[in-house]
Amino acid sequence: MTRHRWLLIGMLMGYAALGHFNRVGITVAGDEVFIPEIGIPETSMGWVYTTFLIVYTIGMLPGGWLIDRIGPGRALAIFGITMGTFSVLTGVIGWFTLEPQGLLVALLVIRGLGGVCNAPLHPGAARVVSDIIPPDRRATANGLITAGALVGIAFCFPVLGWLMDSLSWQWAFVIGGSLLLVYGVLWLALAVPRLAASAVEPEIALGGNPEDEAADFPRTVQARPQLGKILLDRTLWLLTLSYAAYGYFQYLFFYWLGYYFKEILEIPPVQARWTNTWIMLTMGVGMAVGGRLTDLASHRWGVIRGRRTVVIVGMGLGAVLGLAGVGASSIVANLPSLGLDDHVFLVTSICLALSMASVGMCEGVFWTTSTDIGRGAGGTSGAFMNTGGNIGGLIAPVLTPFVALEFGWTVAIGLACVVSAAGGLIWLWIVPPTDEVVQAKPDLAPELP
Repeated sequence: MTRHRWLLIGMLMGYAALGHFNRVGITVAGDEVFIPEIGIPETSMGWVYTTFLIVYTIGMLPGGWLIDRIGPGRALAIFGITMGTFSVLTGVIGWFTLEPQGLLVALLVIRGLGGVCNAPLHPGAARVVSDIIPPDRRATANGLITAGALVGIAFCFPVLGWLMDSLSWQWAFVIGGSLLLVYGVLWLALAVPRLAASAVEPEIALGGNPEDEAADFPRTVQARPQLGKILLDRTLWLLTLSYAAYGYFQYLFFYWLGYYFKEILEIPPVQARWTNTWIMLTMGVGMAVGGRLTDLASHRWGVIRGRRTVVIVGMGLGAVLGLAGVGASSIVANLPSLGLDDHVFLVTSICLALSMASVGMCEGVFWTTSTDIGRGAGGTSGAFMNTGGNIGGLIAPVLTPFVALEFGWTVAIGLACVVSAAGGLIWLWIVPPTDEVVQAKPDLAPELP
């Protein structure tokens, strides 16, 4: 992979980090300002979060169509500029009204519109990877980009909290949104011209030598499949079902892990916040490592066996470690010889971090496979898969408290672990599209850097 391709992947990592920083920031402000200080009810703030997710999910397929229509570079520029603007407006409205009902209505409208703007982010990034990265390196690139998103989520809690403490919640949103808006303009000026030119002269546009790279990135013009054919693809439906299971597991931890630590395990808020941060960072590391492992496994065993192995092992191991995390107190009590009686929370947090990392290893596989299925319409196929992932994700935050109320939190989190393992097993029936570059025998395949 040339230096210029890595530069574009690095820019996409930053884009994902800033995008998710601005996306998750509303939950930080909700917990620390909107609910306790301004007086917006918890259930009403829940609707602010849910409105974003619902509109984001509804906008996913139109966002995929936009990516394939105008190109992923331009679609991503629209994402950064518009989402940055709505994040700034989230802060600006606080200078006009702090009346709970009026602020709530404004948040519902602005965050709902922000959900539409977010739709092109991940499908667009995956389409860029499909367009400029050789097949045997795509999972690595997708894993790095999604790892960037987790870095943004992880640092949102301490950084946005610090901005709110040092300045105000209004300025925190204005600063965060402005950074994303400026990044979108820079992406439009620096990245979009290269991506647009690469459609004609890919190697020259990326700054590489076409003769040097011809061997490791054979190019063919990909015809855009018909939309109906893509959406009826059996493999895409199975992939989407598996990703919905992935989304259920992931969103449960995104939305309820902090509550579980503070209210159920009675961990001090500051300790819970930082534990949540490093668990998210661990998942990000898992995404980056998993992408690389996927490419190496596909290089050694072929695309089908390589990707299946990573997902089945990753989601299965994540389920086992998740169960170990919520059952840590029982494990420690039954194994007194380990001397961990005073370190139950440490065991819990380590197990949950490794669980998230194991599941996160699969992220690059999903995005690489979805865009492989779509080929010239990879934005649409990636958006379709992500729609399923968000539907699974929408179910988890709503269903979890009901299960916990009836059966306890161990069962509620254990259910997510079972869903994760089942989602991994679906890959026994998934047959990813293959590519001669990826499937080549080790002695004939291009050397991985």
